[in-house]
Amino acid sequence: MRKRTVALLIIAMMVLSSVLTLAVVNLPSFVQRASMGQGVIGALSGGGLTDQEQSKLSTVASLIENNYYQNVDENKLVDGAINGMLEALGDPYSSYMDTDTAGQFSESIAGSFTGIGAEVSEDNGNVVIVSPIKGSPAEKAGLRAKDIIVSVNGESLSGKELNAAVAKIRGEKGSTAKLEVKRAGSSDTMTFDIVRDDIAMETVYARMTKDKIGVIEITQFSLNTAQRFEEELHKLDAQGMKGLVIDVRNNPGGVLSVVEEMAEQFVPKGKALVQVEDKNGQRQVTNSNGQGVNYPIAVVTNGGSASASEILAGALKQSAGATLYGETTYGKGTVQTSMDNLFNDGSLIKITIAKWLTPNGDWIHKKGIKPDVKVAPPDYYTVTPINKDKTLKYDMNNNDVKSAQIMLAGLDYKVDRKDGYFDRSTEIAVKTFQKDHKLVVNGTLDAKTAAELEAELIKHIQDPQYDVQLNKAIAGVKQQLSATK
Repeated sequence: MRKRTVALLIIAMMVLSSVLTLAVVNLPSFVQRASMGQGVIGALSGGGLTDQEQSKLSTVASLIENNYYQNVDENKLVDGAINGMLEALGDPYSSYMDTDTAGQFSESIAGSFTGIGAEVSEDNGNVVIVSPIKGSPAEKAGLRAKDIIVSVNGESLSGKELNAAVAKIRGEKGSTAKLEVKRAGSSDTMTFDIVRDDIAMETVYARMTKDKIGVIEITQFSLNTAQRFEEELHKLDAQGMKGLVIDVRNNPGGVLSVVEEMAEQFVPKGKALVQVEDKNGQRQVTNSNGQGVNYPIAVVTNGGSASASEILAGALKQSAGATLYGETTYGKGTVQTSMDNLFNDGSLIKITIAKWLTPNGDWIHKKGIKPDVKVAPPDYYTVTPINKDKTLKYDMNNNDVKSAQIMLAGLDYKVDRKDGYFDRSTEIAVKTFQKDHKLVVNGTLDAKTAAELEAELIKHIQDPQYDVQLNKAIAGVKQQLSATK
């Protein structure tokens, strides 16, 4: 199984908001007509806009065309009008994508793309991290769910619509995205230099513990994830699996039909997997055709578990008796569909079409799903990287010193405080670390010492024995097995 990575490490591209989709839905009538070859303008004329509304748009277009002091690209005007309508919804998950952006979006659903590797959405005018993708440059750099991206390579993202912001974050493989990030709880912004890379996403990783507890980590629900999940599940079954832990931490979601197919393997026939409610309040309940399983299941979640991850957690908790461990999930309870057959230029619209609810009818939007067993990670899992532009030494007091103290303590070096004041105990701890790693022993944190300290902490975090959330879930499954003997 691939070694786990965490917030200190961070990821490689920017996927557009949520990719949770429905393959077949009751679309509005004008969309159905457009899909059948009538075209968008024809569909709008048939009932999408009134004559007065169409006249209003045409008047503005003519005004610009005849009076604006420069020549105008009409395609940009059309794209801008479509963007404006979708932005007026105030929904961060509904958006228009031009040809290039639409291609990137399709790649992300298929499970491969190029970039920094994080899913983003728009919230109150801010570009916000939904979740860094596991193993990506964004995760390796230390981006976290709910981080706000303020600027990219010195260019502010303030006022930019989401697709334009994503275009700034994306770039060629090997190029660097310098992100200025605002994080809750910190008064100062942080800077992350992230090298863009190809993201060929394996989405399922499995292993067996010595006690025959299967562990399956799902990083995203892409089109091939259900097949990969079933393959790994069968391998674990063949090895005599007695219980299962499913890890969806920092999983930003994916395709609805995929997560339904996966959940069905654990939910008994006739029990609900998910409910979908349209704008008229009509609900469609998807029930399982599966047989269920006779072993205990645990699901591990955190604040980066969003969308389809929450559907899986809700279905297994309420319809399969699974126990949830970790932290409250992200809280995204809406369903989108992407429509690429409205236009003939490769662009598409992704629009929210419904709410989804848990089997019991709970709408978790902006609330998330609380775990049955709350397990917070150690503070060093989410520590901010150290700024290596200046050397830290005795009697300094700043956030970089605080980060170093948290890292040192996480590696079992004795420090008397973690408040950012560089005292003598911190100096001694630095000297001990430098001696252990054959560095110049001077008690100051220069760039080389700071880089080595971060590298050692990453190794520590990647070691499964220190994963407190996952190990708590494994222990819980073992306890359930013991209770049934």
